[in-house]
Amino acid sequence: MTTLYLVRHGQTEWSRSGQHTSYTDLDLTDVGVQQATALRDRLDPSEFGLALTSPRLRARKTAALAGFPDAEVTDDLAEWHYGEYEGLTSQQIRANHHPGWRLWFNGVPGGETHDEVRERLSRVVRRVRDSGVDKAICFGHGHASRVLALCWLDFPLIFGQAFPVEVASVSILGREKESWAVLRWNS
Repeated sequence: MTTLYLVRHGQTEWSRSGQHTSYTDLDLTDVGVQQATALRDRLDPSEFGLALTSPRLRARKTAALAGFPDAEVTDDLAEWHYGEYEGLTSQQIRANHHPGWRLWFNGVPGGETHDEVRERLSRVVRRVRDSGVDKAICFGHGHASRVLALCWLDFPLIFGQAFPVEVASVSILGREKESWAVLRWNS
């Protein structure tokens, strides 16, 4: 049974401001670089048989600074495509486009649907589970990491609202006896 570590990228200008960032390829801030480098003290690359990263610079750079410069890039770990809401905060979306908007319930115009995101992150779950390694690690993003965890647990995506992911955090998925489980969140 494989244990899966999820690592969200370090801080960017938009993660700091709360702007939705999917395809906009932002670099880490100086704080984000420090956060990613600090992950080296918590993660030993020799323990992981599979290391994957989103293609976005912020995730790839976090992986490299954390000691995983050769992590395999996979488009399946990219952040949820926010379509017309790219670069906007939730407050801006609610004020100017859709009062009461919540990603988990309302989706995004011109972006990925819930089903598309779930299908993509389910492929990552299958790949990790079929890998045969003891430990795998994925460097990614806030919403995509939540979806990946929900796919791991076979939960509906609306539960994503209950699993916030902090920048440069490590979460661990595995099994508790016979059930898929969250072993640690936002550590």
